[in-house]
Amino acid sequence: MIDDQLRRRALGTPAARSLLLTILGEYVLPRSGDVWQETLVAALATLSYSEDAARQALSRSTREHWLRTERRGRRARMSLTVSSRRLLREGADRIYSFGEPWDWDGRWLIVVLRVPEERRSVRHQLRSRLAWAGLGSLGGGVWLTPHIEREHELALAISEESTADAKSFIAELSSLGDPKRLIAEAWDLNAVRDQYVEFINEFSRQRATTPEACFRNLTLLVHAWRRFPFLDPDLPPHLLPARWPRARAHNLFVDRRERWQAKATAYFEELEQGSSLGSQAA
Repeated sequence: MIDDQLRRRALGTPAARSLLLTILGEYVLPRSGDVWQETLVAALATLSYSEDAARQALSRSTREHWLRTERRGRRARMSLTVSSRRLLREGADRIYSFGEPWDWDGRWLIVVLRVPEERRSVRHQLRSRLAWAGLGSLGGGVWLTPHIEREHELALAISEESTADAKSFIAELSSLGDPKRLIAEAWDLNAVRDQYVEFINEFSRQRATTPEACFRNLTLLVHAWRRFPFLDPDLPPHLLPARWPRARAHNLFVDRRERWQAKATAYFEELEQGSSLGSQAA
Protein backbone atom coordinates (compact mmCIF):
# COMPACT_ATOMS: atom_id res chain seq x y z
CA MET A 1 0.00 0.00 0.00
CA ILE A 2 1.42 3.40 -0.97
CA ASP A 3 1.97 5.61 2.07
CA ASP A 4 -0.04 8.84 2.42
CA GLN A 5 3.18 10.82 2.83
CA LEU A 6 4.52 9.41 -0.43
CA ARG A 7 1.34 10.48 -2.19
CA ARG A 8 1.42 13.97 -0.74
CA ARG A 9 5.02 14.51 -1.81
CA ALA A 10 4.29 13.14 -5.28
CA LEU A 11 1.39 15.55 -5.70
CA GLY A 12 3.04 18.53 -4.04
CA THR A 13 4.91 21.36 -5.66
CA PRO A 14 8.63 20.73 -6.25
CA ALA A 15 9.82 21.86 -2.80
CA ALA A 16 13.15 20.63 -1.49
CA ARG A 17 11.63 17.77 0.55
CA SER A 18 9.52 16.62 -2.36
CA LEU A 19 12.46 16.60 -4.78
CA LEU A 20 14.58 14.88 -2.14
CA LEU A 21 12.13 11.98 -2.29
CA THR A 22 12.66 11.77 -6.05
CA ILE A 23 16.44 11.78 -5.57
CA LEU A 24 16.20 9.02 -2.98
CA GLY A 25 14.08 6.86 -5.25
CA GLU A 26 15.98 7.48 -8.48
CA TYR A 27 19.61 7.52 -7.31
CA VAL A 28 19.98 6.30 -3.71
CA LEU A 29 17.62 3.30 -3.71
CA PRO A 30 19.28 1.53 -6.71
CA ARG A 31 22.75 1.78 -5.14
CA SER A 32 23.75 0.81 -1.61
CA GLY A 33 20.97 2.87 -0.06
CA ASP A 34 23.31 5.18 1.82
CA VAL A 35 25.22 8.33 0.88
CA TRP A 36 27.08 11.19 2.49
CA GLN A 37 24.89 14.02 3.70
CA GLU A 38 26.96 16.40 1.56
CA THR A 39 26.01 14.43 -1.55
CA LEU A 40 22.31 15.07 -0.99
CA VAL A 41 22.96 18.73 -0.18
CA ALA A 42 24.96 19.09 -3.41
CA ALA A 43 22.28 17.27 -5.42
CA LEU A 44 19.63 19.69 -4.16
CA ALA A 45 21.98 22.60 -4.87
CA THR A 46 22.10 21.43 -8.50
CA LEU A 47 18.33 21.90 -8.47
CA SER A 48 18.78 25.47 -7.19
CA TYR A 49 18.06 24.90 -3.50
CA SER A 50 20.14 26.66 -0.88
CA GLU A 51 22.21 24.73 1.64
CA ASP A 52 19.83 25.79 4.42
CA ALA A 53 16.78 24.53 2.49
CA ALA A 54 18.55 21.25 1.70
CA ARG A 55 19.60 20.66 5.31
CA GLN A 56 16.09 21.45 6.55
CA ALA A 57 14.69 18.91 4.07
CA LEU A 58 17.15 16.29 5.31
CA SER A 59 16.39 17.06 8.95
CA ARG A 60 12.64 16.72 8.45
CA SER A 61 13.07 13.53 6.44
CA THR A 62 15.10 12.10 9.31
CA ARG A 63 12.42 13.05 11.84
CA GLU A 64 9.81 11.41 9.61
CA HIS A 65 11.91 8.21 9.50
CA TRP A 66 12.69 8.36 5.79
CA LEU A 67 16.40 8.63 6.54
CA ARG A 68 18.69 7.41 9.29
CA THR A 69 21.83 9.33 10.21
CA GLU A 70 25.13 7.81 11.33
CA ARG A 71 27.70 10.25 12.62
CA ARG A 72 31.27 9.72 11.45
CA GLY A 73 33.36 12.30 13.19
CA ARG A 74 32.09 15.71 12.14
CA ARG A 75 30.24 14.30 9.15
CA ALA A 76 27.10 12.25 8.59
CA ARG A 77 26.32 9.19 6.54
CA MET A 78 22.63 8.99 5.60
CA SER A 79 20.78 5.79 4.75
CA LEU A 80 17.26 4.75 3.87
CA THR A 81 15.25 3.13 6.63
CA VAL A 82 13.61 -0.26 6.18
CA SER A 83 10.18 1.34 5.77
CA SER A 84 11.38 4.00 3.31
CA ARG A 85 13.08 1.34 1.16
CA ARG A 86 9.80 -0.58 0.99
CA LEU A 87 7.73 2.50 0.19
CA LEU A 88 10.17 3.73 -2.44
CA ARG A 89 10.18 0.31 -4.13
CA GLU A 90 6.38 0.28 -4.15
CA GLY A 91 6.38 3.80 -5.53
CA ALA A 92 8.93 2.93 -8.20
CA ASP A 93 6.91 -0.08 -9.31
CA ARG A 94 3.84 2.08 -9.72
CA ILE A 95 5.63 5.01 -11.36
CA TYR A 96 7.61 3.06 -13.94
CA SER A 97 4.83 0.63 -14.88
CA PHE A 98 2.20 3.34 -15.16
CA GLY A 99 1.10 4.17 -18.69
CA GLU A 100 1.65 0.70 -20.10
CA PRO A 101 -1.31 -0.82 -22.03
CA TRP A 102 -3.47 -3.27 -20.09
CA ASP A 103 -6.45 -5.53 -20.78
CA TRP A 104 -9.79 -4.98 -19.07
CA ASP A 105 -12.49 -7.63 -18.67
CA GLY A 106 -15.34 -5.12 -18.24
CA ARG A 107 -15.70 -5.47 -14.46
CA TRP A 108 -15.74 -2.58 -12.01
CA LEU A 109 -14.72 -2.51 -8.37
CA ILE A 110 -17.40 -0.54 -6.49
CA VAL A 111 -16.86 0.72 -2.96
CA VAL A 112 -19.67 2.09 -0.79
CA LEU A 113 -18.24 4.13 2.07
CA ARG A 114 -20.09 5.44 5.12
CA VAL A 115 -18.46 7.54 7.86
CA PRO A 116 -20.37 9.13 10.76
CA GLU A 117 -21.09 12.84 10.29
CA GLU A 118 -19.14 13.76 13.42
CA ARG A 119 -15.98 12.17 11.95
CA ARG A 120 -15.58 14.60 9.07
CA SER A 121 -11.77 14.59 9.22
CA VAL A 122 -11.76 10.78 8.90
CA ARG A 123 -14.18 10.97 6.00
CA HIS A 124 -12.01 13.52 4.22
CA GLN A 125 -8.91 11.39 4.75
CA LEU A 126 -10.57 8.25 3.39
CA ARG A 127 -11.97 10.11 0.40
CA SER A 128 -8.45 11.36 -0.35
CA ARG A 129 -7.07 7.83 -0.14
CA LEU A 130 -9.72 6.51 -2.53
CA ALA A 131 -9.08 9.34 -4.98
CA TRP A 132 -5.31 8.76 -4.77
CA ALA A 133 -5.92 5.09 -5.55
CA GLY A 134 -7.62 6.16 -8.78
CA LEU A 135 -11.26 5.71 -7.75
CA GLY A 136 -13.90 8.09 -9.04
CA SER A 137 -16.82 9.35 -6.98
CA LEU A 138 -20.46 9.03 -8.03
CA GLY A 139 -21.61 10.84 -4.89
CA GLY A 140 -23.40 9.45 -1.89
CA GLY A 141 -20.31 7.55 -0.77
CA VAL A 142 -20.17 5.41 -3.94
CA TRP A 143 -16.74 5.01 -5.56
CA LEU A 144 -15.56 2.92 -8.50
CA THR A 145 -12.54 1.86 -10.53
CA PRO A 146 -11.93 -0.61 -13.35
CA HIS A 147 -8.87 -1.88 -11.42
CA ILE A 148 -10.40 -4.69 -9.41
CA GLU A 149 -6.90 -5.82 -8.37
CA ARG A 150 -6.73 -2.84 -6.01
CA GLU A 151 -9.40 -4.24 -3.70
CA HIS A 152 -6.89 -5.54 -1.16
CA GLU A 153 -4.98 -2.24 -1.10
CA LEU A 154 -8.21 -0.33 -0.54
CA ALA A 155 -9.36 -2.73 2.18
CA LEU A 156 -6.13 -2.10 4.09
CA ALA A 157 -6.48 1.67 3.73
CA ILE A 158 -10.09 1.71 4.92
CA SER A 159 -9.61 -0.81 7.74
CA GLU A 160 -7.26 1.60 9.51
CA GLU A 161 -10.33 3.65 10.46
CA SER A 162 -12.60 1.69 12.79
CA THR A 163 -15.46 4.18 12.43
CA ALA A 164 -15.75 3.65 8.68
CA ASP A 165 -18.34 1.29 7.26
CA ALA A 166 -17.35 0.08 3.80
CA LYS A 167 -18.65 -2.51 1.38
CA SER A 168 -17.17 -3.53 -1.94
CA PHE A 169 -18.67 -5.17 -5.01
CA ILE A 170 -17.33 -6.36 -8.35
CA ALA A 171 -19.83 -5.91 -11.14
CA GLU A 172 -20.38 -5.08 -14.79
CA LEU A 173 -22.32 -2.12 -16.10
CA SER A 174 -25.66 -3.22 -17.54
CA SER A 175 -27.32 -1.98 -20.71
CA LEU A 176 -29.06 0.79 -18.76
CA GLY A 177 -25.80 2.63 -18.20
CA ASP A 178 -23.70 4.72 -20.57
CA PRO A 179 -20.02 4.08 -19.72
CA LYS A 180 -18.79 7.43 -20.98
CA ARG A 181 -21.44 9.32 -19.03
CA LEU A 182 -20.49 7.32 -15.95
CA ILE A 183 -16.85 8.29 -16.41
CA ALA A 184 -17.73 11.97 -16.90
CA GLU A 185 -19.59 11.91 -13.59
CA ALA A 186 -16.82 10.13 -11.67
CA TRP A 187 -13.64 11.84 -12.94
CA ASP A 188 -12.54 15.25 -14.20
CA LEU A 189 -10.60 14.01 -17.20
CA ASN A 190 -10.20 17.51 -18.63
CA ALA A 191 -8.03 18.45 -15.65
CA VAL A 192 -5.93 15.30 -16.16
CA ARG A 193 -5.57 16.08 -19.87
CA ASP A 194 -4.29 19.56 -19.03
CA GLN A 195 -1.62 18.05 -16.77
CA TYR A 196 -0.46 15.72 -19.56
CA VAL A 197 -0.32 18.55 -22.08
CA GLU A 198 1.73 20.64 -19.65
CA PHE A 199 4.11 17.71 -19.13
CA ILE A 200 4.52 17.18 -22.89
CA ASN A 201 5.08 20.88 -23.56
CA GLU A 202 7.67 21.13 -20.81
CA PHE A 203 9.82 18.08 -21.50
CA SER A 204 9.57 17.83 -25.27
CA ARG A 205 11.60 21.07 -25.37
CA GLN A 206 14.25 20.01 -22.88
CA ARG A 207 17.70 19.10 -24.14
CA ALA A 208 20.73 18.02 -22.12
CA THR A 209 24.22 16.80 -22.94
CA THR A 210 26.35 17.40 -19.83
CA PRO A 211 26.04 15.10 -16.80
CA GLU A 212 24.86 17.99 -14.62
CA ALA A 213 22.14 19.00 -17.07
CA CYS A 214 21.07 15.37 -17.47
CA PHE A 215 20.82 15.03 -13.68
CA ARG A 216 18.74 18.17 -13.41
CA ASN A 217 16.42 17.25 -16.27
CA LEU A 218 15.98 13.62 -15.28
CA THR A 219 15.18 14.48 -11.66
CA LEU A 220 12.55 17.02 -12.72
CA LEU A 221 11.19 14.58 -15.33
CA VAL A 222 10.69 11.76 -12.83
CA HIS A 223 9.33 14.19 -10.27
CA ALA A 224 6.72 15.45 -12.74
CA TRP A 225 5.81 11.96 -13.98
CA ARG A 226 5.29 10.44 -10.53
CA ARG A 227 2.20 12.62 -10.09
CA PHE A 228 0.26 10.82 -12.81
CA PRO A 229 -0.43 7.48 -11.08
CA PHE A 230 -2.29 9.54 -8.47
CA LEU A 231 -4.01 11.90 -10.93
CA ASP A 232 -4.99 9.60 -13.79
CA PRO A 233 -7.50 6.80 -13.03
CA ASP A 234 -5.82 4.73 -15.78
CA LEU A 235 -9.04 3.87 -17.57
CA PRO A 236 -9.17 1.38 -20.46
CA PRO A 237 -8.30 3.08 -23.77
CA HIS A 238 -11.72 2.54 -25.37
CA LEU A 239 -13.38 4.46 -22.54
CA LEU A 240 -11.14 7.52 -22.89
CA PRO A 241 -11.80 10.67 -24.93
CA ALA A 242 -10.41 10.86 -28.44
CA ARG A 243 -6.71 11.77 -28.76
CA TRP A 244 -6.08 11.10 -25.07
CA PRO A 245 -2.47 12.27 -24.44
CA ARG A 246 -1.35 9.62 -21.93
CA ALA A 247 0.43 7.43 -24.50
CA ARG A 248 2.30 10.38 -25.96
CA ALA A 249 3.32 11.56 -22.48
CA HIS A 250 4.39 8.04 -21.49
CA ASN A 251 6.49 7.61 -24.62
CA LEU A 252 8.14 10.97 -23.95
CA PHE A 253 8.88 9.96 -20.36
CA VAL A 254 10.46 6.65 -21.42
CA ASP A 255 12.49 8.29 -24.19
CA ARG A 256 13.86 11.13 -22.08
CA ARG A 257 14.63 8.84 -19.13
CA GLU A 258 16.61 6.51 -21.40
CA ARG A 259 18.53 9.47 -22.86
CA TRP A 260 19.45 11.09 -19.57
CA GLN A 261 19.71 8.27 -17.03
CA ALA A 262 23.30 7.13 -17.57
CA LYS A 263 24.84 10.60 -17.40
CA ALA A 264 22.52 11.65 -14.56
CA THR A 265 23.54 8.63 -12.49
CA ALA A 266 27.20 9.28 -13.30
CA TYR A 267 26.81 12.86 -12.07
CA PHE A 268 25.29 11.69 -8.79
CA GLU A 269 28.16 9.23 -8.34
CA GLU A 270 30.62 12.07 -8.95
CA LEU A 271 28.96 14.02 -6.14
CA GLU A 272 29.27 10.99 -3.86
CA GLN A 273 32.91 10.45 -4.79
CA GLY A 274 33.62 14.10 -4.07
CA SER A 275 31.99 13.74 -0.68
CA SER A 276 34.04 10.61 -0.02
CA LEU A 277 37.27 12.47 -0.78
CA GLY A 278 36.12 15.18 1.60
CA SER A 279 35.60 12.59 4.33
CA GLN A 280 39.15 11.29 3.85
CA ALA A 281 40.53 14.81 4.03
CA ALA A 282 38.56 15.42 7.21
